Amino acid sequence: MNATRLIIFCIVALPALVAAADAGLDPHIRAVLTRFLKFGAVELADMERGKAVKHTIATSTPGEIAVAGAVRVNVPKATLLERVRDIVHFKQGPEILQIGRFSNPPAIDDLAALTVEPGDFDAQSCRVADCDTRLPADVIRRAEREVDGTAPDARARSSNLFKQILLDHVKAYVSGSPGRFEQYDDGAKPIRPMDEFAGVVKNTPSLEALVPGLPGHLLDFPAHRVAGADDFLYWSKEKFGVAPFISVTQVTIVCPAPPTCVVATKDVYSSRYVDASLSLTIASDVAGSPTAFYLVYANRSRATALKGRFSALRRSIAERRTRGGVEDTLKTLKIRLETGR
Repeated sequence: MNATRLIIFCIVALPALVAAADAGLDPHIRAVLTRFLKFGAVELADMERGKAVKHTIATSTPGEIAVAGAVRVNVPKATLLERVRDIVHFKQGPEILQIGRFSNPPAIDDLAALTVEPGDFDAQSCRVADCDTRLPADVIRRAEREVDGTAPDARARSSNLFKQILLDHVKAYVSGSPGRFEQYDDGAKPIRPMDEFAGVVKNTPSLEALVPGLPGHLLDFPAHRVAGADDFLYWSKEKFGVAPFISVTQVTIVCPAPPTCVVATKDVYSSRYVDASLSLTIASDVAGSPTAFYLVYANRSRATALKGRFSALRRSIAERRTRGGVEDTLKTLKIRLETGR
């Protein structure tokens, strides 16, 4: 083919080729991925071919990191939603020490499988501004009053008290009544998790673009619900850093249109490390293929450890590890969903 014919071919055929490449991904989802989640054309093409892709999303907020990744999965997206709802089995892995789903309404028996060791919470050593577990000042003082460190059953009392405190927080959260944790006073500088989460949501415009009203649903739960949203909470104890942490996570599943479902997860409580965290999973059908969907994952988190002295180095290390973790997770999830494991 001579140069003139090649140029003519490109002019005529290129729009058709681009249209063919775009045909597999819903145009609205493509716009969200490119505008808000910063996916490039090469990444999207790799995703459509089944390759796992990932990248960091730039943020200027101190202590905040954001990443995104995507892969094509060759099963119906209903498979993913079914597995997410069975969260206890879905999240099983070497880093998950214990996990359980809260009932509706939450009950103390929901926490029966949780073991609270002194490294998780120790009422004897926990004091306001000096505690290894993130808790409000009034809760820390309550532990001082209610747990006698010299009693033979001090360890059991400390464990039971932590579970009751956690349950009270969850019950207040799901009912919208007073009593949820508004501030952590375990260190020299208080942390306000709701304010931190509001900042994370503000920096995640993809939420509103995907599901109108979803930011308010997560920020003001349960006051402003999105129609059709399915919500549940679960707790987990996970390996991380120098010591495990105990967390409570809200899962919100909503399908704004037949081809697309969105799963948002919000950090409701974390006993250490995390100030606020929001994960977003998009499951969007591959056009013309009812047995395949594109799985897109994005996370934005804040941590006090990523602020202050040496924050640039810590952030760089955290971003690199998080990117690698996203890629590994996507590959593992693709295999598990496609093989039914």
